[in-house]
Amino acid sequence: MHKQPNSRTCFVCGRENDFGLKMSWYNIPEKEQIQGKVTIPDHFNGYPGIAHGGIVAAILDETAGRSILLDGDFDELLVTLKLEIKFRNLTPTGVELTAVGWVTRHSTHKAKVAAELRLPDGTVAAECTALLIRPPKDVTDRWEPEREFWKVDSDES
Repeated sequence: MHKQPNSRTCFVCGRENDFGLKMSWYNIPEKEQIQGKVTIPDHFNGYPGIAHGGIVAAILDETAGRSILLDGDFDELLVTLKLEIKFRNLTPTGVELTAVGWVTRHSTHKAKVAAELRLPDGTVAAECTALLIRPPKDVTDRWEPEREFWKVDSDES
């Protein structure tokens, strides 16, 4: 498995975001998927012991969006235009969950992607489909100063 890079400030993957989840993902080319692990802290609950739906949505959005990076071309970042989520089961806090993402269709300017957030027994807690698009150049130009910080970190944190 090949680890994907993380940013500094992203809420879901940012290494330096004190309020974020600090998730990492790994490419699994033989399955045409990416996979990450996350334990949602209790301070992100909606009800005691249950993750807030917005946190679940953020994890699914990031996982689905990162699935286009499976080929290792990290310059191909797209942004979410449409996100549809189905909550299947309650998502607990304080338990290690698995996020899995994959591409269903990809072209130069857009992609259809999907993701699932799975409970420890493999049951799907929530799933999504998303439509991603290439952002305009004025947007990607604003990302350029962060390029040097978009990197793969060690698993020791």
